[in-house]
Amino acid sequence: MGSQKQGLMWLSGLLFLNILVLSRADVQHYDFFLQESQFTKLCSTKNVLTVNGSFPGPEIRVQRGDTVFVNVHNQGNSAVSIKWEGVEDSIDGSNDLIQPGRNFTYEIELDDEIGTLWWHATSAWASATVHGAFVVLPAANEDYPFPKPDSDKAIIIGEWFRQELTEANQTIASSQADAYTIDGHPGETTGCSNDTTFEYQVDYQGLYLVRVINAVNETMVFGIASHSLTIVGQRGAYSRRSFTNSLTLAPYQVVDVVFCANQNLGHYYITARPSNSTTRSTTGILRYTTTST
Repeated sequence: MGSQKQGLMWLSGLLFLNILVLSRADVQHYDFFLQESQFTKLCSTKNVLTVNGSFPGPEIRVQRGDTVFVNVHNQGNSAVSIKWEGVEDSIDGSNDLIQPGRNFTYEIELDDEIGTLWWHATSAWASATVHGAFVVLPAANEDYPFPKPDSDKAIIIGEWFRQELTEANQTIASSQADAYTIDGHPGETTGCSNDTTFEYQVDYQGLYLVRVINAVNETMVFGIASHSLTIVGQRGAYSRRSFTNSLTLAPYQVVDVVFCANQNLGHYYITARPSNSTTRSTTGILRYTTTST
């Protein structure tokens, strides 16, 4: 009898918590403009399809239980639809193409999703440049199930092709990329003076939550030199904590990690490479802004 009463109390508490979270949920609105934009990378300039003129696209940042409306305006030349990776409930119109000159509003009702999701175009050729992070923070009354980070950052591993990607030559997107990117930056290994390198600034002894998204159709290895990573979440949910020096991410996988900036003053390489190659990599820089006294 006592165990039944405890079980009922536990269920009542869980129900109360869910009602409390949902009662504080908010409604968020985003506007996405699909448009052709010029980018110069790998020593050449080309047109690519983007959202709001950026690569990667804009980040959605909401709280658990929120309802999110994303109005997608197609100002490009091809029909496109958006896929919302990690969202549990089906989304009306998610398989319908948005024709050029038209718009469509996606309604995304979040429930138990927490941590990092992401969004991307459904077609491979458009997805190479049309993608972005979808961050779901704890609700106002919730805490992280691990020490609260000082800040968090989504890092997207991407790819870049020298040729223009269009619906007509979409088979290029299924071949191996000419370069890989960290948050849109090809890094210093390309040999092109106009290619930029991703930088992530941290303070000594700070605790950081990094949301690593593999937007590449290849298994990728990600790491930060001299820093150990603690895995705390995957696929829009918290996970049992585990420790590693690097991440191996399957195509389109998302992993949340925390790390402590506890090394000596200086900068450390952030690397991303295909799992089947040790030479075809891209690099970024983790730079300490302060150190111990």
